[in-house]
Formats: sequence, C-alpha cells, structure tokens
Amino acid sequence: MIKDIKQEKFGFKIIKKDSKSKARVGRITTVHGVIETPSFVAVGTQATVKGLSPKDIKEAGVQLLFGNTYHLHLRPGEDVVKKFGGVGKFMGWNGPTITDSGGFQIFSLGQKKIKILQEDEEANLVNIADDGVIFRSHIDGSKHTFTPEVSIEIQKKLGADIILAFDECVPHPSTHEYTKEAMQRTHHWAPRSLKAGQGKQFYPWKQALYGIIQGGIYKDLRQESAKFISALSFDGIAIGGVSVGESKKEMRDAIDWSMPFLPSEKPRHLLGIGEIDDIFDAIERGIDTFDCVIPTRFGRYGIVFVSPQEGNIKNRFRIDINKTIFAKDQSPIAKDCLCYTCQSFTRGYLHHLFRAQELLAYRLASYHNMFFINDLVKKIRKGILNDEFAKFKKQWLSL
Repeated sequence: MIKDIKQEKFGFKIIKKDSKSKARVGRITTVHGVIETPSFVAVGTQATVKGLSPKDIKEAGVQLLFGNTYHLHLRPGEDVVKKFGGVGKFMGWNGPTITDSGGFQIFSLGQKKIKILQEDEEANLVNIADDGVIFRSHIDGSKHTFTPEVSIEIQKKLGADIILAFDECVPHPSTHEYTKEAMQRTHHWAPRSLKAGQGKQFYPWKQALYGIIQGGIYKDLRQESAKFISALSFDGIAIGGVSVGESKKEMRDAIDWSMPFLPSEKPRHLLGIGEIDDIFDAIERGIDTFDCVIPTRFGRYGIVFVSPQEGNIKNRFRIDINKTIFAKDQSPIAKDCLCYTCQSFTRGYLHHLFRAQELLAYRLASYHNMFFINDLVKKIRKGILNDEFAKFKKQWLSL
C-alpha cells in the first residue's frame, strides 16, 4: 500500500479548452483521488464543513476539501492531526485535501484587537516583519510565530495533498504603497516556502505546493506578482487577495491582469469566491478550482440557492427561506434540484425549521447549497466539454 502511494505523483492534465473563452476542463491527480476541474472546493475550516458530515459533502459532489492552517494550528494542533494520519483521516474524509498558509486569517485578524488578560491591556493581534509574523491567538491571547518555514511545516504535518506558500493578504482598501510592501514580502517568502517544501516529509505522498499571487486592486502589482510567482517552480498557482471587500469589477480585473502570465500547464486556484455569477466569470477566465464558505454560511442563515427565474429582484440566485411568503409554500427549494433536501422537504417545512430555530434547518439548507453549487459546476464542465460554455452561461444567467 505505502509502496503504491510513493509511486503516485501529483499531476494536472488539460482535457478540453473552450473555443470561445479561456474556460477549460482538466484533471488534477492526487494519491487520495482525482479532481475533475473546474471544481468548487468546500471549506472545512476546523476539519469540518459546518453542519455537514463527510458523507453529506461527498453526496453533494465535493471533490476537494479545504482546511485552515491557522485554526488547526491553534486547535487541536498539527501534531495531534499528524497522529491521526493527516487531516483527511482525522475528520473521516477519504478524498483529496488542501490547506492554506494561515496568512489570510493572521492578517485579517490583525485588524482587530484582543484583551490580553494577563497583561490587562489592549494589544494588536499581529506584528508583521519581513522574516515572518508574530501574532496572538484570537482564542486565548497566546503568542505564536509564523514564518514561511513554520507555515509549511504545519501544513506538512496536516498532510494535505495540496499546500500553499506563506503570503500576506492586505485588507481592502489599502494604499498602493502598502499593497506593494505586502506583495514584496509575499515574494520574499515564496522561495523560502519552496525550500521548506523540499525538507522533511511526514507522509509517503507528494504534497503539491502552490504559490500565491497578490497585488490588491492595482494592475502593475498584479502583473508583477503574476510574473514573479509563475517563474518559480511551484506545482500550481493561486490568486489571493480577492473577495476582501473590493467590487466585483475590481475582482475580475485582478484575475484578468494575472491570467496572461500564468503557465497554462499548471492548475490555477482562486481563493475565496463562491457567488453564482463569480463562479461563471472565474471559470470563463481560466480558473480551475475555487473555494468559499458561502454554501454553509448562507445555509445557516436560511439563504438558499435557486435558479434565476426562482430568485428575487435583489438577487436572482437565492431566496431567504425565513420570509413569511414561504410559510405555506409546498414546493421544494429549487424545482429542478435533485438533492436530498429538495427531494424530501418543502419550502414551508424549511421555513418552519428556521423560525423554530431547529438544528436540522442549518443542515438541510447547507446540504442543498453545497449540492446546488457542485451540480452547477458539473453542468459547466459538461458545457465546456461540448464546447457550449458560452451558450450555457447565457441561457442560465438569462433565465
């Protein structure tokens, strides 16, 4: 068994390119399974997708699961996860996994302050330097240090099939000057992440390492970062620093500025997008995988995905099942959806569960959202294979 694992190589193969856009169908190979791309990546921040079991997310069509390095480092700790055989085994998931560098959480939390009880003072959560980052846990205020080497070692112990280089993600809005400084730190850390990735291995399978492009909403920085990261020997490329408060146009511009410089033979991941229109636009621009917490976050609030003709004027792609208009609605959440929730329950029942604050409400809504997104992406893959992506996008978005 171990011998076979050692022979298994991480790989990416392009199966079909769309003739009218940059969309493409591909296949990422890992020891824990194959990922058909484009693919939505479910976020399991603390080794769990909120409200859903591994069986649920597998049934919903999830192929790749995203774990959070920052949170898993704080709880339960990477050494604990390693004793269980990696994050996949730890949480009972037998498919491919990916972990982030921890950078996004460190820097986003760095904008806040925490009460340090033992010192009885207000203290910044994070202190950034060129060598790395010293930060305080948002849980108990304890001090921790992340460098590229530390981040990579943690991810190695977590055992994901794909791991990410340590980077700095700036908040929006940020000045050109500060965004450039953060990008240069990311570039300084990238070769160190690569070198650390070549060090001691804790598992008998290859962990692919992706570099991360930064640069905020600035064209010159995005292009510079795309060129720099693409020139390094990463196994794949991730585009970071989007969906942090910028407009949708600014997000699309950041992708457009980066894509011409990315190697076509490597997989491309977009960090943090999951809205319906964003998914179509990202795939159209050549993105292979993308992750977001939206399906379960929306699900916990009773926001559920529907096709455009079932939505509302404010947002065509979703409805709020909490609204009284659905109290006596005997139709499923989405009429053509084949998920367990839609095949078994009505809008009126979901409305009742949310109004009564029953725990089942969160699971059923989250399950539907996860299934809906993955089913849509599956249909998009089929559209690309049939060279009908543009037609499918137009038909679907104009319903």
